[in-house]
Amino acid sequence: MTVAPGDTATTALTVRNDSDIVEAYSLEVVGDCASWITVEPARISLYPGTSETVTLRVAPPRSPEVRAGEVPLGVRVLPAEHPESVRVLETTVHVGEFRELHTELVPRRRRGWLRGRYRLAVRNQGNSPVEVGFAAGQAGEELGFAFKPAERKLEPGESAEIGLRVRTGKPVWFGAPVVWPFTVDTTESGDQEEPRRDESAVRVPLDAEFVQIPVFPRWLLVVLAALLALLLAWFTLVRPAVRSAAREAATEAVQPRPSPAGEQGAAGQTPGTGTGTGAGAGAGAGSDTGPDGRGTGAPSGSGGDGTSADDGTSIGGGRQSSETIDVQTSGGETRTGTYRVPEDSVFGVTDIVVANFQGDEGLLTITFGDRKVTTIALETFRNQDYHWVTPIKIPENDTVTVEVTCEKPGTPASGRQAQGCHEVLNVSGVLSRVTQ
Repeated sequence: MTVAPGDTATTALTVRNDSDIVEAYSLEVVGDCASWITVEPARISLYPGTSETVTLRVAPPRSPEVRAGEVPLGVRVLPAEHPESVRVLETTVHVGEFRELHTELVPRRRRGWLRGRYRLAVRNQGNSPVEVGFAAGQAGEELGFAFKPAERKLEPGESAEIGLRVRTGKPVWFGAPVVWPFTVDTTESGDQEEPRRDESAVRVPLDAEFVQIPVFPRWLLVVLAALLALLLAWFTLVRPAVRSAAREAATEAVQPRPSPAGEQGAAGQTPGTGTGTGAGAGAGAGSDTGPDGRGTGAPSGSGGDGTSADDGTSIGGGRQSSETIDVQTSGGETRTGTYRVPEDSVFGVTDIVVANFQGDEGLLTITFGDRKVTTIALETFRNQDYHWVTPIKIPENDTVTVEVTCEKPGTPASGRQAQGCHEVLNVSGVLSRVTQ
């Protein structure tokens, strides 16, 4: 008999009892088609010399698991009283062919400058092998399509993934994105039986889009316009104003400033350089004279060269000075390094820089004379600097002392751990002479 997948066909089977006793018979379908064939009724009882007809209902499912073609069918008739008289009746069922192809395009919408990549999933849901081809279409000719592979043979129930590359001919430089719609269709080749009336002869193509984005987005044009406006404003407004202000400042800086009143006498002499023509000048008329005729009294006013000197010390103009203290310490030991201020000098410290270039661990203490400046842990820094607006003055013969306690030597740039700790202190400032 012939049956199409998803349909139902029936056939009859007649059982006759030729024995001399009442017999019960069990009917069972055997073979590959047993799951989709039923016997109604499956058990009968017959008197001697009588017969009964049973119905076989054949209903193959519409599934790729039921292959098209000839399928053997067997019905086993087993007597209850005489099981040795079992019989198996055989025939053939011809399962018709059907085609069913499932396709899915992922993603349906892709964005890009010139090209986009898609995946076409294809599955053969029919019950016979098919050769599948692929085609893409567009209303215009702006897009090019390439399938990889271009054709594929699929067995019943087999799936495959096909790559699709879509490419445009020229880019979009500015403006809004351009949407290019297109369709993807699949074609089947191979021997096919006469299609059933309820099968759709036309497969609907898959719709997709390629969104071509511009190379330069719209907001970039706004930014470029704003930058151009700023440049124009700079060259036309801000830059001339800045040049004018700088020119006025330079002119004011080079103009001579008037001298304050009273700094210069009527004769053009500076204060303190007069000859002292008043009563307090030199050994004047009111001064005492000794036996030798020279004046012994003190002048009563300021005269002469107009200068005076007091007893004590003063600091002369200094010079910039920088000293380096290098301290190397073995592990577990404490060592110090010092710099002593020369005699008749004062060292005004403004900057210190500490270098722990090995990454040692331990403590470092800096002392100016008897004053402890700071104590820092070596593992917390590699380079540390301190600065003072008002210099810290260190008198003569006092020292700048660096005390290093080495707990663990570090690892320098060579990659091997050092044998001991090594720290460097640079102290900078103004070294001034002290005069009596």
